[in-house]
Amino acid sequence: MTLLALAAAAIAAYAAVLLHAEDQRLIGALIVLGFGTAAAAAKFGLLSRLGQAGRAHPRLAPLLAVAALIALILVLREDHFALLMIGTTLLYCVACWGLNLQFGRAGVVNFAGAAFFGTGAYTTAVLAAHTALPHWLIVLLAGAVAALLGSLLILPILRTRGHYAALITIAFGILFKTFLEVNDALGGPQGLKLPGFTLFGWNLNDNITVGEQELSFYVAYIALALVLAIFAFLLVRRLEHSWIGLNFDAVRMDELAATTFGINVARWKITAFSIGNFLAGLAGSVQATMLGFIAPNNFTLSDSLIMISIILLGGLGSFWGVPLGAAIVLILPEKLQVIQEYRFLLFALLVVAVLLLRPQGLVPRAQRSFTDRIR
Repeated sequence: MTLLALAAAAIAAYAAVLLHAEDQRLIGALIVLGFGTAAAAAKFGLLSRLGQAGRAHPRLAPLLAVAALIALILVLREDHFALLMIGTTLLYCVACWGLNLQFGRAGVVNFAGAAFFGTGAYTTAVLAAHTALPHWLIVLLAGAVAALLGSLLILPILRTRGHYAALITIAFGILFKTFLEVNDALGGPQGLKLPGFTLFGWNLNDNITVGEQELSFYVAYIALALVLAIFAFLLVRRLEHSWIGLNFDAVRMDELAATTFGINVARWKITAFSIGNFLAGLAGSVQATMLGFIAPNNFTLSDSLIMISIILLGGLGSFWGVPLGAAIVLILPEKLQVIQEYRFLLFALLVVAVLLLRPQGLVPRAQRSFTDRIR
């Protein structure tokens, strides 16, 4: 327990310094320090001990992560840009946990994650502009629309295998962006503006005042994103430790063997695809209201590849790999402004190096144990 608490405190302190830093030399030194410390911890077995402590206390690790995040938010309470990055990272975690459920758990390839993210965003924009529905209900409906759209796309995917299935999702992502660009009712290439999220009469776009201290309005959106992240994490984790997760694993590992033992492969693929897209729709809905503006260029194939990179970098099928991968993919390129357009090239080289040297990802998925249970 002490090791987990110290690790959470150290990560929160490191993240606070990195997010607040503006000097590019300091940022570069912090990044080198972070990777060097991680490499040293892995070499001396500290990371394996940390993993064992997490498995020994499965409920403590999430609580410490939430506490560390709250402490980080309080430290950066007035830094709009840093808080925006934290909120974006949390929402991408929600979407990528859904994508990981599809790709890493059930073996369903999906290169159109950004399209379902965008479905949630555009559904929110339309419903907020033309209906009087409360925003919390609009978020749920946005997730449902994304899941419904995914249930239609999965039908041709079920008739294909391997790279052919991947091509279908890539084609869908391209068609989705093209449809948005030519549809004037949805703003065309100029996009749409959205009102701020309103919860029981409270507009989340208003700054929060506590005594004489004024907090950034992004704190409220981070709180909303954190609620979604907790929901997504618990949902995916419960599915993994249930008989549904066993069926997902069977389908991913060998469809023919699964069919032989009476497992309905199509049913479980549809289930994984729908749940994953529902989570992506929820995240896209909140992201749209947080930014206040959406456009087709926000939901391109490259954005889908960013989501794929997050789950591959973190570890395919891994719970904790998603937040780590999202932080590396989303935050580091934004902080490395000094190298401008080359920062994405360096990031790509980092992903390639990780996949070559550690193909199972930075946080490999733990082997399933039939004696484990969530306590």
